[in-house]
Amino acid sequence: MNTNNKRSTKTASAPKKPSSRTTKVSKTTAGTSDDTIRSKPRNGRTAARKVSTTNGDNRNGDHSGGSNGSIESNNSNRSSTAVSPGGSGTRSDSTYKKVPLKRSSFKLTEEDLYLINDNKGLVELLRAKNIKLKEIFETLKYERELENLQIELVKLQRWIQETGQRVAVLTEGRDAAGKGGTIRRFTEHLNPRALRVVALPKPSEQELGQWYFQRYSKQLPNKGEIVFFDRSWYNRAVVEPVMGFCTDEQYKRFMQQVPEWEHMLYEDGMKMIKFWFSISKNEQERRFEARRTNPLKQWKISPIDEKAQALWDRYTEYKEEMFSKTHTSFSPWIIVKANNKKLARLESIRHVLSLFDYPSKNTKLRLHEDPNIVGRFHRGSIKID
Repeated sequence: MNTNNKRSTKTASAPKKPSSRTTKVSKTTAGTSDDTIRSKPRNGRTAARKVSTTNGDNRNGDHSGGSNGSIESNNSNRSSTAVSPGGSGTRSDSTYKKVPLKRSSFKLTEEDLYLINDNKGLVELLRAKNIKLKEIFETLKYERELENLQIELVKLQRWIQETGQRVAVLTEGRDAAGKGGTIRRFTEHLNPRALRVVALPKPSEQELGQWYFQRYSKQLPNKGEIVFFDRSWYNRAVVEPVMGFCTDEQYKRFMQQVPEWEHMLYEDGMKMIKFWFSISKNEQERRFEARRTNPLKQWKISPIDEKAQALWDRYTEYKEEMFSKTHTSFSPWIIVKANNKKLARLESIRHVLSLFDYPSKNTKLRLHEDPNIVGRFHRGSIKID
C-alpha cells in the first residue's frame, strides 16, 4: 500500500469537527423525549448524539451511521431538525411556537418597592391596593390548620386499614349546609382505594319494593374502609316526610326500626359517626343565592332547594323529632354549627380524629373539637336552625 492510500484511510476514519457535524432527527406531533446514543469510533473516542424519539420509545431511524455520522429517519413524511453533537440543536419554528404569557395589571412602583422592605411598609402597601389583610391572614391560618389535620387523617386511615376497622361517617343537615364541602376536605388526600363517598340518587322502582335499609346495607364499610355518606338513610326521617316522598306508616316504621338497626351495627363492631350541620335560615338563603349566580355551583340547585325556605318550620319539626328518637349512647348525634364553613370543616375533622387512638398521633396539635362549634345533641342546647 502506498503513502497516498494510507493518508486517505486516516482522513476517512477521522471524526468531523462538532461545528460542521449535524444529526437529523424525526419529530412527531405526539410529543418527544430525548435519548442519548453513544457510538465509539475507531480512534477510541466516544461521541454523544441526541436523538429525539416518540413517547413509545419507537426508534425508526437507521442507527448504523455512515461516513458522515448522520442518523436518518425512515419516515420521510415527518419533519426533521438539525441537532448538534452536544444536543443543543435548533428547533423548527413551525413545530415550536412561542405562547404569549398574560401579564398582570398589578404593578409595583419604585415607592412600592421601598415600602415592602419592612413589615409595616408591606401592610401599608396591601391596604393601599385595597387588599383585605384580615381575610388573607384568616385564609392562610385555615389552610395551615387544614393541612396539619389532613396529615393526621392519612395516619388514621393507615391505622384503619392495618387493623381492619370499619368506619361510617354520616353527614346530614339542611340544604346548602356544607355537607359535600366538608366531605371533600376529609377525603382530599386519603387513599381512594380504602374509602368511598356514597350519595345515592332517588330509589328505583325495584328499590321502592325492598326493605328501606336494604340499599344502604350494601354501602356499609368493608374491613379496613371508611365510608362517607352525603345524606343517608335519615332522608326518611326529615326530607321524605316533609316533601311527601313517603307515607306516614313508612315514616313511623323507620323511626321504630332505625335505633335497632344501628344498635346491631354497633354490636357487630362498626364505628358510626353522625353529623348534623346546622345553619340559620338567613345563611341558607345567602348560599342559595350564591348558587343561582355562580355558574360553577348551579348544578347544586334542585327543586327541593326552591322549597326549603318556605318549608323551614316543617323541616325543624321533623328534625327535632329525629333527634329525640334516634340520639342514643351508642350512636349519638353530633351537632356542627356551620354558618362558618371553614370552622365547621376544621372542627368536624378534629372530632373524628379525637375518637381514635392511632399511632404517631401529633400531640402538639389541637385534636379536640371546639365545644362552641361541635358537640353532642341535647335538648337544652342553643339551636340556630
